[in-house]
Amino acid sequence: MSIEIDIDRLMGELEHLATFSDAPPPAVTRVVFTDTDLAARAFVRNLCESAGLAIRSDAVGNTFARWEGSEPSLKAVATGSHIDAIPNAGKYDGTVGVLGGLEAIRALRESGFQPRRSIELLLFTSEEPTRFGIGCLGSRLLSGNLKPDAAERLADSEGRSLNDVRRHAGFEGGLEDVALRPSHYAAFLELHIEQGPILEREGILLGVVTDIAAPASMRILVEGEGGHAGGMLMPDRHDALAAAAEIILATENAALQTKSIDTVATVGVCEVFPGAVNSVPNRVRLELDVRDTNEARRDDVLREIRQEAVAVAAKRGVSIECTLRNADAPAQCSPIVVSALQNACSKQACTYRPMVSRAYHDSLFMSRIVPTGMLFIPCRNGVSHRPDEYASVESIEAGTRVLADALALLTQ
Repeated sequence: MSIEIDIDRLMGELEHLATFSDAPPPAVTRVVFTDTDLAARAFVRNLCESAGLAIRSDAVGNTFARWEGSEPSLKAVATGSHIDAIPNAGKYDGTVGVLGGLEAIRALRESGFQPRRSIELLLFTSEEPTRFGIGCLGSRLLSGNLKPDAAERLADSEGRSLNDVRRHAGFEGGLEDVALRPSHYAAFLELHIEQGPILEREGILLGVVTDIAAPASMRILVEGEGGHAGGMLMPDRHDALAAAAEIILATENAALQTKSIDTVATVGVCEVFPGAVNSVPNRVRLELDVRDTNEARRDDVLREIRQEAVAVAAKRGVSIECTLRNADAPAQCSPIVVSALQNACSKQACTYRPMVSRAYHDSLFMSRIVPTGMLFIPCRNGVSHRPDEYASVESIEAGTRVLADALALLTQ
């Protein structure tokens, strides 16, 4: 079977999707359930309808576009990703997996292929945590990893509840109806940009993901004693920011001490009060993220950070409170799906390497209920979540072609 990707069509659709943005080009800002997001969703739905796919949406806005197979009673094979984008992001994160998945389906249809199993394209709601403070909202609910009552307590920065926002966007029904049965799909595949530098550095066209790292997030509140920067003598100080600085460095050191390339730790938020140049800080809030493909090793890093915080508090005479906000388990990709992707790479004469996903994706949560795999394409300089995020036409074409071949293998 010859698979021909209409790359001009796909690239044109990616470019047009990027115009649905609340930031000027080349930046893309598309926050879930805003008017911009809903317009982008309508654009994707229209493309799916034009391709002859049957479309439905659930109560949280996850959207499913189905190509019916010759044996509809068999479990379907699914592919897809997300189209929401954090503020000031790029045009390829998530979107390549949605529109590339659609193009893979169209290419298979145009080749004359008829799947036994149905193929379903998924557009997940709110993979990014921008609005509700939690990533992969749609896939967490689909997989049962987020319970409906917990989801109903979510609210955005303006205090609007998830229920109010989704219903205003036109997504009715109860969140209790979103979760899929563990046996709903036979397999799930996600095409995605790498969001890292390895493929480009090694000159390899595609990455077949074997493991997906999972994050843990912690909030650390440091309470010290503030005062006038000139009037407080150095020996008398209980500077909250100086204490927080030690914790930040301890976070970095705890990750480095594992000696594993798969352990990463980041302090991404540091809020200082009162935030005046001539005032000693009396309160600091840190938000940190620790990720690893090995859950025990990740949790060891978190433990080390907590222990260091206790030591810093005693040494500097401040109070420090550490609160674990989230800790997801990492995932291993299904050997069946990995094998299908590897076979498809070989058939399509595309170089590939096994690799780890250090960013987490909707695939992390889909893997809890369905055999899952991911296919990576390189992105220039490993850059993502920035306006200069870029994936080449050649890599997008190759990734979409291999995705189509893997879907064909898994649907027979």
